[in-house]
Amino acid sequence: MWITQDKIPLGEHIAQFVDWLTQHGAGVFDSISLALSGVITVFTQALLWFNPVALIALFALLAYYIQRKVSLTLFVACSFLLILNLGYWQETMETLAQVTFATLVCVIIGVPLGIVAAHRPWFYAALRPILDLMQTVPTFVYLIPTLTLFGLGVVPGLISTVVFAIAAPIRLTYLGICDVPEELMDAGKAFGCSHRQLLARIELPHAMPSIAAGITQCIMLSLSMVVIAALVGADGLGKPVVNALNTADIALGFEAGLAIVLLAIMLDRICKQRENMKGGDV
Repeated sequence: MWITQDKIPLGEHIAQFVDWLTQHGAGVFDSISLALSGVITVFTQALLWFNPVALIALFALLAYYIQRKVSLTLFVACSFLLILNLGYWQETMETLAQVTFATLVCVIIGVPLGIVAAHRPWFYAALRPILDLMQTVPTFVYLIPTLTLFGLGVVPGLISTVVFAIAAPIRLTYLGICDVPEELMDAGKAFGCSHRQLLARIELPHAMPSIAAGITQCIMLSLSMVVIAALVGADGLGKPVVNALNTADIALGFEAGLAIVLLAIMLDRICKQRENMKGGDV
């Protein structure tokens, strides 16, 4: 067919652009890689510095302080003790450091972008197709350019995680701000509130449940990338899963997978809005 005779060299143009970035920006990307690797190393070493039992007690107390649930506190303590017993403590702390850092980056960037998008419809109209692309492109595709630009290690996996997860806080912050009732906004304006005061006193408090849901979803999306990140040399619980896949080791795969599941459940329950949890939930 005539439509297939002259293929648009879209992929070749993208490859040439990445090659150009690699040639002309190698120093910049190397500096970014070193900086991010250093930050993750500091996060991980800070977690591993504590005695595991003492850190487990600290996590349990933190869970109780946030949710005020004895059942959740016991679940957190027992889950971390099981992970420690299985021998995946270091890998779990490496994963927790990566997820924590990726979530912080997503929140710092995503929440302000969601606020701007809610107040600037033209900005959200331009941003929405980009968010759709970020959420629908297969995660392995992210790894190809990031691996080329930043090399093997935790950095390409971390950047891919941020790109994959940042859409959640942007969208849910946007929805939370847009759902603020007009009556509340009119009342604030009637009392002479400035735009900054309207945002701080009316919009953000009303949108906080939606923003919190976006943060929780961001954590889950970041955690889902641990196995993908291991394929490019990132440490954490993804490594034993990949090793188990390569060697068909059922025991190793089950134990590492169980550690990922327990960590995901704990993070989800701890970060969830307290009023959304029923009394008997764990």
